[in-house]
Amino acid sequence: MVNAVLRRARTPLRVLAGLLLAGAVLTGAGFGGVAATMGESFPSGPVAPPARGWPEAAGVPSGRTVVAVALGASGSVVGDVLPPYEVFARSDRFAVYTVAARREPVALSGGLRVLPDRTFEEVTADAALRPDVVVAPAVVEPRGEREAPLRAWIARLAAGGSRILGVCAGSDLLAATGVLDGRRATSFWDRIGSLEKSDPEVRWVRGQRYVQDGPITTTAGVTSGIAGALRLVEQLAGAGEAARIGRDLAYPGWSPGGSTAIPVNAPAVSDLPYVLNAAFPWWRPAIGVTLTEGAGETDLAAAFEVYSGTSFAARTIAVAAERTARTRHGMLLLAQPVGSGASSSLDRLVVPGVRDAGGIDPRLAAWAARRGLRPELPHRGGGPGRPAFDPVLLDLAAWGDRATARATAKFTEYPADHLDLSGPAWPWRPTMLLALALALALALALAVAVLASRAARRLSSRGGEGRRPSVAARGDVAQPDPSSR
Repeated sequence: MVNAVLRRARTPLRVLAGLLLAGAVLTGAGFGGVAATMGESFPSGPVAPPARGWPEAAGVPSGRTVVAVALGASGSVVGDVLPPYEVFARSDRFAVYTVAARREPVALSGGLRVLPDRTFEEVTADAALRPDVVVAPAVVEPRGEREAPLRAWIARLAAGGSRILGVCAGSDLLAATGVLDGRRATSFWDRIGSLEKSDPEVRWVRGQRYVQDGPITTTAGVTSGIAGALRLVEQLAGAGEAARIGRDLAYPGWSPGGSTAIPVNAPAVSDLPYVLNAAFPWWRPAIGVTLTEGAGETDLAAAFEVYSGTSFAARTIAVAAERTARTRHGMLLLAQPVGSGASSSLDRLVVPGVRDAGGIDPRLAAWAARRGLRPELPHRGGGPGRPAFDPVLLDLAAWGDRATARATAKFTEYPADHLDLSGPAWPWRPTMLLALALALALALALAVAVLASRAARRLSSRGGEGRRPSVAARGDVAQPDPSSR
């Protein structure tokens, strides 16, 4: 009876095993895709300095409020770094520099690299460099060993009275230092749940663009750093200065003294494009994002963040006429010079921050013409009072799809309800890759099940042959003839 039950259970058990195998293969493909996506988003490996060495950092003018924008050794989110830097740098009341553990290029999301102006050691040794404000962006390994110097540096400055601005999941980094203990704080909406478990001593707040508790300000996701930085400008340089910068950057819905309330986001089915694009990056297009001398930091951040850093819809490659380019307010960014290997297979060439074709470097324009690329200017005709993220999100919807553009706005916590998005409805490339991966996983599981079934039948057949019934059992034993008696 037991054997009969086991025989009847074989088929459903094989089906279950096949489904588990298919799920494991599909999960492995997804994790492999995410790993590939993150590897492209945060380039690793050393970068050799030019023959003459890296250029010297500019000095810090006296009499100004000093702002240090920290950069993580493990990589930082581009939209957490560049826009707050520009907010402060737009005012001559502030002196702004970037700082990291070592003065060597570090990665920003979207494939960009930046050369820090200063090191933690330099800042500690020079009283003139001591920051009044520290901007802490989201980093890849907020609690990892690589960021131990950054955590220690922030903790020392917070204890010494510096104001701290934690942008997006930069609050995870701050929580790891202990500076948020006993305070109210916020973070990127998708991170708050895990932070409540890992750091229950912090009073986590949802539905706020930023939260201030004493000298510590924390913001919601990515673009909320603009509002958080404007708040500190208002407090340190006056409402008039904040209003002027705010009008120029035109962050939707922001006004001096305005409400900080925002929607309380939660995971939803509409987030699926974010997952699909991250898990299935193969055959996605490559977009060259041109670093033009003097381009606005927020314009550049919008391109890297929207096309790649958050949407994962494309692979972005920083290109320029030279190996380096300085932004409008002096940040030194690294690029692939046009004509190099990485810039040889681009599908598009985008030039953020440039208002007309005359602003394109002639060397880059000539190279693009030889390659058959048409430089695209998402910020064409714009200027002060034109949001940097709007035209790039509109382009993502038109060139990619509306669902990805909406998910990108949600994951950057950018107010995009005013945008009239048009374009394809859904990201079909990663969806087809998911379907293909699912089909292959099921085919593999079916093949394994069929082979297992055949192997089981062969074993059963061989076992039957080894247990042939005896002659007596078959009734073949000779019986005596009664007549012979």
